[in-house]
This record gives sequence, structure tokens and C-alpha cells, in this order.
Amino acid sequence: MVMSKVKYEELRQQRLEENKKRMEELNLPLLTQALKLSSSPKPSPMKKVKPRITRTELVSVRRSPRVANKPAPEYKEVIYYERVMIPRRMSTPRKRDLSNMVYATDEERAASIEKAEKLEASLGPDYPILVRSMLPSHVSGGFWLGLPSNFCRKNLPRRDDTITLIDETGEEWPTVYLAQKNGLSGGWKKFAVDHDLADGDAIVFHLIRPTKFKAYIIRVNNVSESESTETSTN
Repeated sequence: MVMSKVKYEELRQQRLEENKKRMEELNLPLLTQALKLSSSPKPSPMKKVKPRITRTELVSVRRSPRVANKPAPEYKEVIYYERVMIPRRMSTPRKRDLSNMVYATDEERAASIEKAEKLEASLGPDYPILVRSMLPSHVSGGFWLGLPSNFCRKNLPRRDDTITLIDETGEEWPTVYLAQKNGLSGGWKKFAVDHDLADGDAIVFHLIRPTKFKAYIIRVNNVSESESTETSTN
């Protein structure tokens, strides 16, 4: 039994030696090692190539075909103004009854404007003067007084501000001047209501300060009454 085991071991050892010699003859160990090395991927080296610069030049910005023939847009600076607030007066404005509102005729309106222009000439050229004939939108409804843009551009502030109206008694009414809309907004209603302005009245605005107007009111009713008196006298 012992002899058979020894013989078996000898035969096994002999076969191992033979197999080893065959593997060496076939270069199997080297092939195995090569397969192991090839199984682990390695990053392929890449040669860094710098871009070649032949020349530099200024080119126009690409634009859409729809606007290619149009001039380039001009951007303006946007300015935000603070909202102008006028001080509240203690007295509450009187309500007007517009149901019996009388509209001036063309002849009455022209007569009040003519009288206002005579007053304008007597005030002299030292300060800017503006004559405005009252329309229904000035004295009722919206209560908005638009001013000529040319006059505003030359004489009034370029941003929203408070402009004070001074009547012939010396009392003051603050109003909100809107520079971009060229007109008087808040406060103008109270001035119009407190002075019972009517359609056809003419007002001579005398700019005695950069933000102060002396306002002279020419009543359309007074003009028509004076004309009728002169006619009856003649």
C-alpha cells in the first residue's frame, strides 16, 4: 500500500516536470504575463498641440438678416426719479356742479386770449411768459394742464418737481410738474376749483422763479360782459 503511494507521487511529479517543460517550450508563461498586462487599460498619450495664430483682425458682430441693413441700436441711460409729493392743504377742495357747465364760443375764447396777450405785453420780456386758454379737460374731469414742450424744455426742470402757482392775491398753490409729460398734474385740480376756472378763461403764467408761476386769470365772462357793455353804449 505504501509502495503504491510512493509510486503515484513519483509519477505525478514526473508529469508536472514534463508539463512545465512543454509550457516553457511554448512560451506560455510569457503569454500569460502579456495577457495580464494588456487587460489593464492605460490612457493613450496625446500630444498637446498649440493652435497656430496666423493673424488677428477686427470683425463686425454677426447680426440677424432681418436687421442687418438697419442702423445699430442706441442705448440710453434710464433715470428713475423720485415721486414728487405736494403738501396737503388744511382746507378741503370744493365740489363743482358740472351739470350746468357753460362752454365758451370761439368768439369768447378769442377775446379772452387777446386780452391775455395784451397783459403779456405789459409784463415785459424779463421773465418767460406763457398764455393758456382753458379747455374742458383743464377745468373738469381729468384736471390735467398740458404745457408746450418747447417752453418746458427751455424754462422748466428736466425732472419731476413741485411748481407753485401764485394768484393775484399772493396765495400759493403747489402743483406736481411731470417733466416727461410736460404738464401739471396733482394740485392743479385744487387751483382750478378754488378759482372757479371755466371753459374759455385765459391764464397768463409768468415764470418769476424756476419753479414759481405768477398766474393772472382773464375771465371769459368778464370779457363778454365788457364787450356787450361797450356795444350798448355805442
